[in-house]
Amino acid sequence: MTLRLIGTTSDDGDCPTLYEIEGTDEILVQGDRETDPQHLAALRDVKESETFVRVPRSLLSRYAPRAAVPELVPFTEISHLFSEFRHTAWRLETRRGYASDRKSPKWQRFLAGEDVASEPDNAWRTNVREQTAQGKRFERVRLVDEPPTQGQQFLLASGLGNVAAGEDIRNLTRAEAARLRLPDFDFWLFDSKVLARFAFDDEDTTLGVYVTEHPADVLAACQARDAAWHHAIRTTEFIEKVRSPT
Repeated sequence: MTLRLIGTTSDDGDCPTLYEIEGTDEILVQGDRETDPQHLAALRDVKESETFVRVPRSLLSRYAPRAAVPELVPFTEISHLFSEFRHTAWRLETRRGYASDRKSPKWQRFLAGEDVASEPDNAWRTNVREQTAQGKRFERVRLVDEPPTQGQQFLLASGLGNVAAGEDIRNLTRAEAARLRLPDFDFWLFDSKVLARFAFDDEDTTLGVYVTEHPADVLAACQARDAAWHHAIRTTEFIEKVRSPT
């Protein structure tokens, strides 16, 4: 089963860390193994398969889940948020490709070398124009491999149309994202209040989203947003960087 990073208090990326085992109600704890004989002797009801680790209290106070895992719901259940948000709709995109892109009519045109940015507005771009005209912000950070995957090249090309409609889309290399210890999952964050975390299958198809307003989850998403936004590069500038890596 897939592990999802919840949080860490380590600056070096080794430990201590909490992970969620997706699809279960279980948490995996990473820390230093307990070796003190007195402590081990005082433990109760120990099974042969169990081990014990030490972690700082701050790891649990900051990141330990305090609510049940939210239910997976269809993406359509949050569609209203894209017009009802008050200030910002912010997205982190972490995958190397998306099934929805590969099934898009633009995909074959992209493969043929055609311009996939200069197209008439669709429902998404129309809504972006309407919301940004009211002073709201649509913002994204997309992680990009070095070199970019085909799916990421498609997003760089087609994303210019979204930028023209009013989105502020920026890009960050995967290596930089790892250095910043950004989450390895996609999410939308609305008004720094509502978090919608995506679930995908192995074919990059969206299965749904987990929606929560839990303060710890929202805070972690806000921290990831702030770090990513500070280091990410605007799409037009990033495209030039990809074309001229030296």
